[in-house]
Amino acid sequence: MAKLYFYYASMNAGKSTTLLQADFNYRERGMRTLLFTAGVHDRGGHGVIDSRLGISAQAIPFAADTDLQQIAEDAHFETPLACVLVDEAQFLSATQVRQLAALCDEDDIPVLAYGLRTDFQGKLFEGSSALLALADALIEIKSVCECGRKATMNLRVDDAGRAIREGAQKQIGGNERYVALCRRHFMQRTTLPAELSSTE
Repeated sequence: MAKLYFYYASMNAGKSTTLLQADFNYRERGMRTLLFTAGVHDRGGHGVIDSRLGISAQAIPFAADTDLQQIAEDAHFETPLACVLVDEAQFLSATQVRQLAALCDEDDIPVLAYGLRTDFQGKLFEGSSALLALADALIEIKSVCECGRKATMNLRVDDAGRAIREGAQKQIGGNERYVALCRRHFMQRTTLPAELSSTE
């Protein structure tokens, strides 16, 4: 029976790199995969999963109304799929997570989803919440806080490195916009007065 896996981590923990390695492992053995990434993801251009290590792969961009199950089933009908991999899975809708679960249950296609657990305010993303509820396996990809502890939170910062406490949940950025921190330092930075909350 195929399973739905949720690999979650803080920013810059290597989620995309891990996904691309898994994809390579399948393809190296002559197996066909299907890759999805969020349409809002623009580090490498729409439809590209891009790793900070310099490797990338083409992927199908998804929006909130994209029917992932139908796309995968159509592809599977042409040539059987060994696996479906999803990058930026926090941006999935709850409906899309159920579609991925159905791919496992009805079509026997394993699904590996990679994403953030929480946003810059410490709140669950819709996709992450649904994956935490429905995934067969939850796997944490570890990252390190500046203090050496495990990083579990994502701090959004401005150009001066000060914590940003308000704003849209979806805002793409890398090292210049987000800092991975342990809970202790995340809580400190988000409760300090703005002039004292710099990461520098």
